[in-house]
Amino acid sequence: MDAKSFCDSLIIELTGWKAKTYDVVRKLDKMPSGDKQKVVPQVNELHMMLEDLEDRVHQLRSQCPVQWEPDKISLESKLTHVKKKWEEVWQNVSPADFGG
Repeated sequence: MDAKSFCDSLIIELTGWKAKTYDVVRKLDKMPSGDKQKVVPQVNELHMMLEDLEDRVHQLRSQCPVQWEPDKISLESKLTHVKKKWEEVWQNVSPADFGG
């Protein structure tokens, strides 16, 4: 895979995870304070991840590195962490918390 294809694919994947994470954070931010307490650490971490994802997407759009292997390893690790944290938050929240 050439660097441009890698960057384009990664932008799509990062943007998708950014959207999923933002939706969760937005819903959790609207929860009553008492309910939110059980996921505060995870929500705070998701906020930081959103900022990191936004920075990475911006970087990939403005400059796609010719040597992308180090970035690939780093980003795959971050995506794994985002996926884990996203699942962890959902395990601590019931659908009833969102009116479902």
